[in-house]
Amino acid sequence: MHPKESSGLMLVVSGPAGSGKTTVCDRMLAHYDTLGRVITSTSRDPREGEQHGVDYYFFPPEQFREMIDNGEFYEHAQVHGRYYGSLKREIDAKLAAGVDLLLNVDVQGAATYRQASRENEALRGRVVTVFIQISPEQVRERLEYRQSDDEAEIERRIQTANKELEEAPLYDHVIISGTREEDFARLAAIYEAERKSRA
Repeated sequence: MHPKESSGLMLVVSGPAGSGKTTVCDRMLAHYDTLGRVITSTSRDPREGEQHGVDYYFFPPEQFREMIDNGEFYEHAQVHGRYYGSLKREIDAKLAAGVDLLLNVDVQGAATYRQASRENEALRGRVVTVFIQISPEQVRERLEYRQSDDEAEIERRIQTANKELEEAPLYDHVIISGTREEDFARLAAIYEAERKSRA
C-alpha cells in the first residue's frame, strides 16, 4: 500500500455568514462515507439527549482550562463564556487511521490549522482549506431572507464578512458561491481531486 493511502486528509471549510457552508458541509458528510466530522469539545452542560463522545466531548470549565494549558487542543475559543475546542488526540487518531475529516470553521480556525499543519507532523500535508465566497451584498440578501436576525445583527455580520473575505486568497481553494447544488458539486469535486492526488 502506498503510505499516503493510510493517512486521512482534513478538509477545512470557511465562509462568511450566509455562504451556506453549514448546509454544504452537512451534505458532504451525508454523501461520503469516507468523511467524518471532528467532535467538538465544550465546557457547557449537555442538552437533553446529547451524549459525551457522540455530539460533543463535555468537560467542566476547570478541566477545559487545564487541557488548554497542557496544549491538548489544535484550536479553541471562548464563546458567550463557554469554551469550545478541537482535541489533538481525536484528530490525530482519526487521520492516522485513514479517516478523512471535514471541519466547518471560521477564518481564525482555518488560520490555526494552516499554522498547525506547518508545525505538527500529524497534520503536515493533510490540511486542505476551502473558502466559500459570497459578496457583502449577498450576505445581506441571504440574512434578510432568513428573517432570523435584526438589522443591527445583520450589519455586524456584514462587517465580519468584509474582514473574512480578505482572507480568501490564503485558502487552497475558493468556491464562488452559486446555488446549493453548484456549491456542493464544487466542494465534492475538490474533495475527490484531493483524495485522488493522495492515492
